[in-house]
Amino acid sequence: MRQELLDALRPVTKEEQRILDGQKGIDRELYMEGNGNVINSRKLLEAGRIISVRKHTRFVHFPEHTHDYVEVMYMVEGETTHVVDGDTIHLKAGELLFMSQNATQEIQPAGEGDIGVNFIILPEFFDSTLAMMDGEDSPLRRFLIDCLRGENSAAGYLHFQVADVLPVQNLVENLIWSLIYEPHGRRKINQGTMAILIMHLMNHTDTLHYRSPEQQMQMEILSYIEDNYREGSLEELSQLLHYDMSTLSREIKKRFGKNYTDLVQDKRLVQAVFMLKHTNLSVADIGFEIGYDNISYFYRIFQKKYGMTPKQYRKQLAEVDSAAAELPG
Repeated sequence: MRQELLDALRPVTKEEQRILDGQKGIDRELYMEGNGNVINSRKLLEAGRIISVRKHTRFVHFPEHTHDYVEVMYMVEGETTHVVDGDTIHLKAGELLFMSQNATQEIQPAGEGDIGVNFIILPEFFDSTLAMMDGEDSPLRRFLIDCLRGENSAAGYLHFQVADVLPVQNLVENLIWSLIYEPHGRRKINQGTMAILIMHLMNHTDTLHYRSPEQQMQMEILSYIEDNYREGSLEELSQLLHYDMSTLSREIKKRFGKNYTDLVQDKRLVQAVFMLKHTNLSVADIGFEIGYDNISYFYRIFQKKYGMTPKQYRKQLAEVDSAAAELPG
């Protein structure tokens, strides 16, 4: 991390100094309202803001609590120990811990050399961020976002061990810098940075530390489809996961509410939309590229999902782009 950011994060804050001077426990007035154990976003976010960053307070034990926002903790240096939904997590330098509003968290005291930052994010921040992801709406992405929003009971947190993934490190640093120094256009910068960060994390699900075999299986299924939507098969997936094919089929239906073929089709159509917008390939060639030999069938399922044919969809995209280009700069 660049030196100016480290210099901004290392000094002892006024809150930390009060703890070092003998204050017992956290100052609840800084975090909570009333007698509850919910850390309140209104205490930590300026009015009108939907994302902010603050240095994690060292030298003090944070008792079990929840949040009314999505929290992302990033360790800059050192290590912190958390108990999230009953699981002990040792968060090391360069790692990310995403926690939904539903997650319960306890944090052991951090030492002077344990520098972490907390991103405080209202759930609606992800709506505008996802809108910038150019139609990418794969099952894997939906799973990750549902976890972040607290809409998926399978995971109240996501622990990414990405210390060695340079693009992720750069993006997190850029997000911290933007939130601290507030450059012009910071709202779009922050949303764009988060969108790219999520896309990178989607490509590094192998770095996820899973809380349960069930969550690991879900992620492995979605990651397989993400990488093999053209020619993959349920049979191959069942062999990779060491499952009987019929048993795995039932598990997929139970956990996702869709069968394997539906999940593959979702991913293929997402890719088709991307290619309609960003390539000059014919509709037939796009159909072949995403795994459909029967182009008539591709047309039918595309129209069923989007309410228009692929050619009509491409024409609509072109008209929208043309109208946007004519707007005054």
